[in-house]
Amino acid sequence: MKERLLTKDYCSIVAANFLLYFGFWLMIPILPMYLKSTFECGTGLAGLIISCYTLTALCMRPFSGYLFDTFSRKPLYIIGYLLFVTVFAGYQVAGSIALFTCLRAIHGLAFGLVTVGGNTMVVDIMPQSRRGEGLGYYGMANNMAMAIGPMVGITIYNNSHNFPAIFTTGLVICGFGLLMGSLFKTPYSPPLQREPFKLKKIILVKGIPAGIALLLLSIPYGMTTNYIAIYAQQIGLLTGVSFFFTLTAFGMAIARILAGKLVDKGYITEIIQNGFYGVIASFVAIAMLGQISDYSSNLGMVIFYIIPIVMGLSFGVMFPAYNSVFVNLAPASQRGVATSTYLTSWDIGLGLGIVFGGQIAQMFNFSCAYLFGTTMSVVAAILFKFWVTPEYKKNVGKKNEVNSENYNLN
Repeated sequence: MKERLLTKDYCSIVAANFLLYFGFWLMIPILPMYLKSTFECGTGLAGLIISCYTLTALCMRPFSGYLFDTFSRKPLYIIGYLLFVTVFAGYQVAGSIALFTCLRAIHGLAFGLVTVGGNTMVVDIMPQSRRGEGLGYYGMANNMAMAIGPMVGITIYNNSHNFPAIFTTGLVICGFGLLMGSLFKTPYSPPLQREPFKLKKIILVKGIPAGIALLLLSIPYGMTTNYIAIYAQQIGLLTGVSFFFTLTAFGMAIARILAGKLVDKGYITEIIQNGFYGVIASFVAIAMLGQISDYSSNLGMVIFYIIPIVMGLSFGVMFPAYNSVFVNLAPASQRGVATSTYLTSWDIGLGLGIVFGGQIAQMFNFSCAYLFGTTMSVVAAILFKFWVTPEYKKNVGKKNEVNSENYNLN
């Protein structure tokens, strides 16, 4: 008899995950405009401040895995979630750039702790026989939040230009998430007796080549998530910007359905190599969007709506396949390390994308920033084909690639 997946506890943690990411995505397109309006920050400084979130989340994630394996998981999760919620209230009273930067850094630490905890405990809750399916639904909650959160934030801003209202919305939404996170129960698991923490335990050495390529790939993605709204505003695309993230999430959702079967058939590296074509084309189109809009605003708007669909489809097929590369390179005892290396590589690239994107846009313009990002994705594609793929085939092989357990944790 098939074990039940949609239990009360499982639904509670998925809802908590959705509301957490809703609060995260609500802020993403708004913060550059908030910093520029409130503190008169240039694009470069705004990028540095915003990147504090990603950098502190990056620093927290590897240590979070160690903490959740060593101490009681639920209390750590609740503490991290409560801190995440509280920072939204702090944004309301931040009267200086220094204080806002500190709050942004704390927000990243809390996010790094809660996301690792949620991914760990959802595995505890679901039946082992339906783990792949359960993790798929759990990941879909992130896509739903990505589809709705930015649209809500931009809509509130366009209708009221009231930043405190956006912060309050995040506070309320994530407060409900904290409530949902307090409702689920996990099976009791006594703390493990572990060896002293060592840095070598958080890096998958065999995954370094794949990690470097993934880092370069995520640089232009970080630029897009943080600057697409203000870039569109600068080039005169004033309507429908909020749907960019919705269409991206829609493309990802469709791609996840298609990618799973292909990954199970063993076409892991082939999926990633083909995904690069759509990714590169998307960033080239973004870089040229200003010139296209000058020629025809209607054509610019049409392309602006096509870009996120292509980007979502491309990244959507690449994410589960790329995650499988790391999981397949690691023995079962190091799957946590593999996942940490995968997420850490992605986070480093996001942070660099925010910093580089802001600095280049300030010195030149956003078109130049996206040309730089496109170059990084081209280099990543070359590295993946001629370095990562041969190393992966040598370490895993076609037979193991097909038969390995591949779970989508992104």
